[in-house]
Amino acid sequence: MKFLLPLVRRMFFTIIVILAVPLSLTLGIHAQKPTVGLLQYVNEQEQQDQQEGYVLFAPISSTTTYLIDKCGRKVHSWNSTYKPGLSVYLLPDGSILRTGNTGNPIFQLGGGTGGIIEKISWEGSVVWSYKLSSMTTCLHHDIKPLPNGNILVVMWSAMPAEQAIAVGRTPSKTGTTIWNEKIIELAPEGTNSASIVWEWSSWDHLIQDFDQSKSNFGVVADHPELINTNYITNPNPSNPDWLHFNSIDFNPELNQIMVSVHTFGEVWIIDHSTTTTEAATHVGGASGKGGDLLYRWGNPIAYNRGTADNRIIYGQHNASWIPKGLVDGGKIMVFNNGYNRSDDSSFSSVDIFSPTLDSKGNYTLAIGKPYSPEVPDWRYTDDIPSKFFSTSHSSAQRLPNGNTLICAGTQGLAFEIAPDKKIIWEYKNPITINGIAKQGDNVGVSTNIVFRMYLYPIDFKGFTNRTFESGEPIELDPYPSLCSTTFVEFDDKNTNITVFPQPAEDLLEIQFPERSTQPTEILLINLFGNIMSSKTVSYPANSCTVDVSNIPAGMYALKISNQSYTTVKKVNIVK
Repeated sequence: MKFLLPLVRRMFFTIIVILAVPLSLTLGIHAQKPTVGLLQYVNEQEQQDQQEGYVLFAPISSTTTYLIDKCGRKVHSWNSTYKPGLSVYLLPDGSILRTGNTGNPIFQLGGGTGGIIEKISWEGSVVWSYKLSSMTTCLHHDIKPLPNGNILVVMWSAMPAEQAIAVGRTPSKTGTTIWNEKIIELAPEGTNSASIVWEWSSWDHLIQDFDQSKSNFGVVADHPELINTNYITNPNPSNPDWLHFNSIDFNPELNQIMVSVHTFGEVWIIDHSTTTTEAATHVGGASGKGGDLLYRWGNPIAYNRGTADNRIIYGQHNASWIPKGLVDGGKIMVFNNGYNRSDDSSFSSVDIFSPTLDSKGNYTLAIGKPYSPEVPDWRYTDDIPSKFFSTSHSSAQRLPNGNTLICAGTQGLAFEIAPDKKIIWEYKNPITINGIAKQGDNVGVSTNIVFRMYLYPIDFKGFTNRTFESGEPIELDPYPSLCSTTFVEFDDKNTNITVFPQPAEDLLEIQFPERSTQPTEILLINLFGNIMSSKTVSYPANSCTVDVSNIPAGMYALKISNQSYTTVKKVNIVK
């Protein structure tokens, strides 16, 4: 039987309701510490600290995308022909927008090779797909669905060495090709087509101080809005993957795009309000600056306005704006992998920073100085910094309740921290390069990589009227759950009990098939098993009401029981 809470099918429609019990009782069942799947789940008294919702992730070594609950149980999945290439998003209609790796042989050197976008319905059908892969171009790493239904895409474009040298690239540091970065906006059409409605290219915004004979020769420090053609950080300078964009985000209020530029150690922001023609120039758009960089942060060495002491981010991923309405809303969050830090230390951090704006909303920059701030506004590291270190991939997300979900990608590890930075939930991806791990296996670093893990709250629109799977752990031979659960079994014989309206906003009304003098207990239970509301009806009646005006939006179980029967009804609360 499928149900919006993780339930298990039993004979005669037996339903299992998940109720919280002290964690110490569960821990007594087994002495072994879990090695994959759910690693940590807070006890009953702390459950209110967790963000309710479901976590989406696409293991690098799998063609399956998973949705799990906070107990580590699979509640839904989508299958594809392709392994990730790399990102995946859950859309408000319940479908996923997923990149796939088509195996383009030209662009394998860069890592993060994609080549195709698929939209897969909740039911599992590929309803739209579009390939962006050729001998000269390839989608890679990330896409971003836009509010208007279009999609921003990050693409490599291979150019011969002659073109790079023609714009002032140092010949001794140039291989046979160089990979330009493009951002295109796709408008999907039909089931396998799309139109490019907007485009930006890094090639249109270059500066260099190597060859005076070229038109883009200039003083790099005087033009932080441009990209230094000869800022090269790859150990092999002839590596064509010169910029390596690995994430893209969009701010609809600002109509701006943000990319993470891995090899530069920077986050860049550009104007999306331009036309394609304006995006190739230095004028136009709301900013008046065309496609030039509006803001950059993380490594002022890249534009000759700093030293190693001024650099902040190294090998970063997943730069994104924190949505308005959340804690630190409007600021920028980035997973700072910390790879090749200048002080030779090895640790990752999650950094939040806030660009300085003037009264007109323009990013401010003092003459001769790097972009502010000098240090992040907020940072998470482990108490022992080296314990938290992911050399690549990874993500961070500020949650609606103020917590932060962090994914250390090379460990395949997601964990949730409270505002005091205490870890209150942990999950380790059990899908490895060798298949599905069983509980107790030691899964090594980089064998179960996840590009990102992202949480969608239980009131996310895409979950409305969706049936979820019964809910079993992904890993093999699972231990008894750490999710502090016990099970109460009963036969749902009272199908004549009616609960309405559905969804409810302020009041729920319960109608019984007949009057009863038996005291009847009514419990409203959330997905963690917490009792959110309780009421006992102890008088002859065939109906009663439950006040849910102060209950958060989401899916709940309504347990109704007396000496004669026990039944559970699904309840959807909206605000």
